[in-house]
Amino acid sequence: MDNAACSYRRFLDGDEAAFDEIIHELFDHLVFFIDRYVRDTHAAEDIAIDVFSDLVIHRSRYNFRVTLKTYVFMLGRSRALNYIKHRNRFRTEPLTEAESAVSDRMLLEEHFLRGERNRLLNEALATLPEDMKAAIHLVYFEELSYEEAASVMKKTKKQVDNLLYRAKNALRTTLGKEGEDLL
Repeated sequence: MDNAACSYRRFLDGDEAAFDEIIHELFDHLVFFIDRYVRDTHAAEDIAIDVFSDLVIHRSRYNFRVTLKTYVFMLGRSRALNYIKHRNRFRTEPLTEAESAVSDRMLLEEHFLRGERNRLLNEALATLPEDMKAAIHLVYFEELSYEEAASVMKKTKKQVDNLLYRAKNALRTTLGKEGEDLL
């Protein structure tokens, strides 16, 4: 059982501090993952808060069959897709805080992608289709297994394996000679 699931069991048994451990361990990773879908740091944070609220309100929904991290990422992906669907239906005008939002997003990405090596790789990742980006993010950045990534993405393990294979080949092409060391 993973650390987050152990903490969640303690939370279910009445240890309120255990939930803080879960948030501390998973929140930033979840926000970064959701931000790749919604491309809005503030919305990603709100969605992540909703996911953790769901864990508190609906305590019996998580059944410990998958890791808590996988379950939280599955909820986050679902909520992010719902957000995108509703956002596209109701267009809003940008707020005057748009520059601040861009700045916050850059700080969040800088937190996870330090150094020249990671910036090059991140630029190359941006050229990939969404499914490939999601598979790479889940397996290599979040260190989920192929099975867990398949659960989050609602694909089979073989499909995730194929996405990763094609993504690596595309990255080799995009990065060229200087990218050989990155892969």
